[in-house]
Amino acid sequence: MQIPADRLRNLAQAIFERGGSDEGEAAQVAEKLIEANLFGHDSHGVGMVPAYINGIQSGELNPGNQASIEHDKGSFLLVDGNAGYGQVVAKTAMELAIARARELGVAVVGLKNSYHIGRVGAWGEMCAAAGFISIHYVNVFSSSPVVAPFGGSDGRFTTNPYCTALPARGGAAPIVLDMATSLVAMGKVRVAHNKGEEVLPGTLIDSQGNPTNDPGVMYADPKGALRTMGLHKGYGLAVICEALAGAFTGAGVFGPEHLSPGRIINNMLSVLIDPGAFGSREAFDDEIEKFTAWVKASPPAPGVDEVMVPGEPERKTMAERLAAGVPMDDTTFEEILAAGEAVGLDRAEAMRIVGN
Repeated sequence: MQIPADRLRNLAQAIFERGGSDEGEAAQVAEKLIEANLFGHDSHGVGMVPAYINGIQSGELNPGNQASIEHDKGSFLLVDGNAGYGQVVAKTAMELAIARARELGVAVVGLKNSYHIGRVGAWGEMCAAAGFISIHYVNVFSSSPVVAPFGGSDGRFTTNPYCTALPARGGAAPIVLDMATSLVAMGKVRVAHNKGEEVLPGTLIDSQGNPTNDPGVMYADPKGALRTMGLHKGYGLAVICEALAGAFTGAGVFGPEHLSPGRIINNMLSVLIDPGAFGSREAFDDEIEKFTAWVKASPPAPGVDEVMVPGEPERKTMAERLAAGVPMDDTTFEEILAAGEAVGLDRAEAMRIVGN
C-alpha cells in the first residue's frame, strides 16, 4: 500500500500521545520517523513505532524526559538524554552543540543514555543547515547484540552508525554520509522479513556462522548475526564508534550488562567544526562545489542514470514519496496497528486517521 506521508505521521503521533507523550513531543517524534521514510530509510521510519511502544511498556523509554547537561568544559559538553525520546533529546544536544560551535569555532558534544535517536543523518543535516561540518559516532545498547565481529560467528555489538555532513553554499542541500557499520541496518532486515524477501548476499550469517540470505535467522533461537560492511574495514569503524560514543563519553561499551528487553539506547559523540576555521568559508564552498562537479561528470556506468554524491539519493526518494505516498507492507502496517491498540488507540480510529 502507498499511504500519504501526512496521514502516516498523524497515525504515529496519535499512538505516541496515547503512549504518554504530550502533543508537541508526539508530533516531533512522528515527524522525524516520517522524514526517515520519505528519505527511503524505512528501517528508521514508522516501522519503529512498535519498538518504541515496547520500550515504553518495558520501562526503557521514558516519554516526557528531557536532556540535561552533565559536564560543561568550554568546547566540550556532555549531555544526558535521561532515556527520553531520541528525536527530542538529540535535537536539544545538537542545539547546544551548534550554539557552542558558533561561540568557539568547534564543539565536541557527547550524548549518552538517549532512547533510539533515529536517522543519524538528520542531526548531521541540522548541523549543516547551521553552517557547520559535523562528524557523528554512535553505539547502541539493545536487547541483544546483532552484528558479528569480522571473523566471528555470533553477534557481539550492534549496527554502530557513522555520519559526516558537509554544509553547502547558501544553505543548499548538504553532502551527507550516513551509514550503519553493518552491511545494512537491522531495521532493513526487519523490513525484508516483514515483506517475505531475502536480503543481499553477504549480509547475514546463521547461528553457526554460515552465510545466508534469509532474514528469518535474526528472529530464530539461537539467532544469526549481521555482517559488517567492507569486511574488516567496517568492523574496524564499528570498534571506533563503540570507543568514541561509548567509552569516551562515559556511557559504556556494549556488553552483557547492557542487555535488556525493549532497550534501544543510543550514545553519540558529535564533533562540529567551522568550515572557515583554516581559511574562508567561501574557499571551502568553492572546493566542495568543484569536486562535486568533477565526480558527477563521470559518465554513468551501464544501468545507472546519474552519478550522485552522498545525500542525493535520499532527496530523490523524498520527491518521489511525497508525490506517491510512503510504501508500507501489510505486516509492518499490522504491527503498527497492534502497537496502537496496546496503548488504547482503537483500530477503527487508526484506519480513519490513515484514510482507509
